[in-house]
Amino acid sequence: LLLSLLFLGRPGLGAPGQGAGTWSRFARLPYPQDQLFLHDTFPDGFLWGAGSAAYQTEGGWRQGGKGASVWDTFAHRPATPPGAAPPGPVGGDVASDSYNNLFRDVEGLRRLRVSHYRFSLSWARLLPNGTAPPNPAGLAHYGRLLARLREMGVEPVVTLYHWDLPQALQDTFGGWASPVLPQLFRDYAELCFRHFGGQVRYWLTMDNPYVVAWHGYGTGRLPPGVRGGPRLGYLAAHHLLQAHAKVWHLYNDHFRPAQRGKVSIALSSHWIKPQRMTEKNIQECQKSLDFVLGWFAKPIFIDGDYPESMRSNLSSLLPEFSESEKKYIKGTADFFALSFGATLSFQLLDSHMKFQQLESISLRQLLYWIHSEYNNPQIFIVENSWFVSGTTKRDDAKYIYYLKKFIMETLKAIRYDGVNVFGYTVWSLLDGFEWHRGYSIRRGLFYVDFQSHDKKLIPKSSVLFYEKVIEKNGFPPLPENQPIEGVFPCGFAWGIVDNYIQVDMTPAQFLDSSVYVWDVHQTKKLIKVDGVYASKRKCHCVDFAAIRLQISLLQEMHVTHFHFSLKWSLILPLGNLSLINHTLVHYYQCFASELLRVNITPVVALWQPMIENQELPVSLAKYGAWENTETVQAFVEYARFCFTSLGDHVKFWITMNEPSVKNLTYTAGHNLLKAHAKVWRLYDKEFRRSQKGKISIALQGDWVEPACPFSRNDQEVADRILEFDVGWLAEPIFGNGDYPEVMRAWLHRINSVDLYNFHLPYFSEDEKKLIQGSFDFFALSHYTTTLVGSEKEDAVKYDHYLEVQMINDITWLHSPSRVAVVPWGLRKLLKWVKSKYGDVPVYVMANGIDDDQNMVHDKLRVYYIQNYINEALKAYTLDNVNLQGYFVYSFNDKTAPKYGLYSYVANQYEPKPSLKHYREIIDNNGFPGPETPELLCPEEVASCPKCHFFRTRKSLLAFISFIFVAFIVTILFITYYSKRVERRYK
Repeated sequence: LLLSLLFLGRPGLGAPGQGAGTWSRFARLPYPQDQLFLHDTFPDGFLWGAGSAAYQTEGGWRQGGKGASVWDTFAHRPATPPGAAPPGPVGGDVASDSYNNLFRDVEGLRRLRVSHYRFSLSWARLLPNGTAPPNPAGLAHYGRLLARLREMGVEPVVTLYHWDLPQALQDTFGGWASPVLPQLFRDYAELCFRHFGGQVRYWLTMDNPYVVAWHGYGTGRLPPGVRGGPRLGYLAAHHLLQAHAKVWHLYNDHFRPAQRGKVSIALSSHWIKPQRMTEKNIQECQKSLDFVLGWFAKPIFIDGDYPESMRSNLSSLLPEFSESEKKYIKGTADFFALSFGATLSFQLLDSHMKFQQLESISLRQLLYWIHSEYNNPQIFIVENSWFVSGTTKRDDAKYIYYLKKFIMETLKAIRYDGVNVFGYTVWSLLDGFEWHRGYSIRRGLFYVDFQSHDKKLIPKSSVLFYEKVIEKNGFPPLPENQPIEGVFPCGFAWGIVDNYIQVDMTPAQFLDSSVYVWDVHQTKKLIKVDGVYASKRKCHCVDFAAIRLQISLLQEMHVTHFHFSLKWSLILPLGNLSLINHTLVHYYQCFASELLRVNITPVVALWQPMIENQELPVSLAKYGAWENTETVQAFVEYARFCFTSLGDHVKFWITMNEPSVKNLTYTAGHNLLKAHAKVWRLYDKEFRRSQKGKISIALQGDWVEPACPFSRNDQEVADRILEFDVGWLAEPIFGNGDYPEVMRAWLHRINSVDLYNFHLPYFSEDEKKLIQGSFDFFALSHYTTTLVGSEKEDAVKYDHYLEVQMINDITWLHSPSRVAVVPWGLRKLLKWVKSKYGDVPVYVMANGIDDDQNMVHDKLRVYYIQNYINEALKAYTLDNVNLQGYFVYSFNDKTAPKYGLYSYVANQYEPKPSLKHYREIIDNNGFPGPETPELLCPEEVASCPKCHFFRTRKSLLAFISFIFVAFIVTILFITYYSKRVERRYK
């Protein structure tokens, strides 16, 4: 069904302007299915490769008779004050030194097991002056490289010109601004075809002519640095197109019959999306692509002329082709060679060419646009990747996830959109000189230390990632990615969460003890009689109308448990028993008893931190909150009061719900743990026997995954974050009674090395005994998964204290607030809990995602609930985790905006589709399939304290009922016969 939906709207034959349908098509694709990661493989024979460019990697700028290129000249211009030492390597003088390490690079290719290697020939190395005679050393160098590639079975993809025009041609003729250059380029190409053509099947005439023309001769940002304005930029592009066509015809007429190769041109593009989906904005997006990609693609792939949008907007600035030139240029490509990534996108794209629309990095949509616009050409992606910081060494997680995104989007373009892509090339094989950005970024799979003498290639984590992709030919489905069938055990707790129930204590009218007189003659209103009062009656649960509504909404869900928190600050406003809000306590009693009446178990937290005063009584918040040991004792007194007042109705207690470790000092955490333990001991000693409940603490636990799964450093970081986020409070309670050793060791290290002063308190032996084992179950809230790395990449997302870099996997599904939807993270967390703390009973106390009112039919939350619960089922059935309950967050949008299963609009609650979906899962107790054995569960009835007397005295009640009925029947008989006797005497 998904494939059929995705294939809707696929064009037949392409034509200029038909690509404009791309934006509306992708706006209609099914959500969230279309955004999910595609586990599939590429077609058989798909080409996998890596690439590099001569000036970026070769170095040896004065070696082997090489002539100067425009990049050599440009890089040597004084960029620093006279006499100042340059900050690092100069341009590509040495770069990665591939000229002197040819076999080193080839060994990198061997490790990757690529099918092809894209590299460029240095025009100035082969023809130092740009024209004959050739340089024998240059011919020999590339001959050795091609021979070595042939030995290894690696297909060469050779670029004739990758921006490094011989300086002599620029000096003599003015470079690409001259009409002489196309013929000189043809002569250079003929030399290359004659010497190397027998070993090369794929030729690229030039790379990214947009950058050469626009920034080389228009803006002057890049070599040769001519600031000729738009007119000269368009003229240079005109000559580049003519040069390309000459070379294609040269090969087609003289070399193709014998060499049987293919020739194209590497065209680069950005992607653009409309600010709003209007026809005008879509046309502006189309125009943006015309001005960058279509500038060169339309003449070559369609009709030999520039896009209509350019001709109508640029008037006399744009040169014209004669009819014979149009015929000569049209069709001069054997495949569509596409370059997409960090060179052009967000870097070298002129802002005015965006036409006030938004730049994006969607490779899939660009591929579909090309497919639609240019009549479904065969597409060869000859350059693609992103970049990492120049300081990043081996664990290049950011690079990996961009690579993953681009490869996955290519796969979707093939499988979902019918785009004909036959090869993919990572850029680049190794770190090098990154053009206008110098050495400030890196794009290589292999790390190069540019300051070292030997320039060894060191494989980064991305090498391991790309190796796997090539080996598996994509991302084949894995068993752990597949949903399973099965059901949860009998008595499984299916719950819903509301941070705080809606307390509406508005008194009913019959609780008013005042006396009123009805003025029937004049005002027709009730008039209060001052000083006269009726006797007051006791408040009853039926007086609270708000409770009935909430209970009825909960019943609609079919949940067995409802989790909410009490408000300590309202129950005991002064923080002690000197002032008690009895009305609120009675409200809580009523709410809990009403839940029990409809067989819903109340799960009640004594305290949940909120923004204002941490939800502590003001007097406690004001004097240090949890930093103050008096708060510990105050919490114990508060808990005793709650157990006494509500314990008959509540059998499932949480001492503290989701205490935020991000906002806790170590002293506050220390006191919080002691407070929890004291309350647990209090319940265990004084209330458990009579109330027969259970009690624990609920911790927040999002899973932490190493960003580079192959990196030991990243794994250590992930382990450290888990211990600081979860283990900090969990280890003392569920483990050995003390803080995790990882925490102590880390704090000792940073305190001694970085002169921090973070003191983690110590527990006495008695305190350890108090805290250790103070639980009945392990309760955790889980919402998402975080990726962490060890290499500093983005200062904004780097935690200096824990030395951790937060990373984003851009292939993950995300909510409107950018929370990652990663169902398998829940299963990993549950397995981690079991491995750390044994076979403890576990409850997932909160699990949910935000949505957007514009999201169609609540589909993200439906997907979230379905898949997170299925991962919980895997943890229960496959990993033997003692999972006993699952709670969705949250009840409604009124108390938790955008998270609720009920929307709240205009004072009305409306069930969302996710509620119905969750109810269906509850009714099935999971995901039963045809092979799932039937689970016969005894019917359970929630505990009702006031009903206990009657349930334990059923025989007595039956006897009393019999006596009562017999008494009524006897009275009836006596009355009947008395009346008959009366009538007889009359």
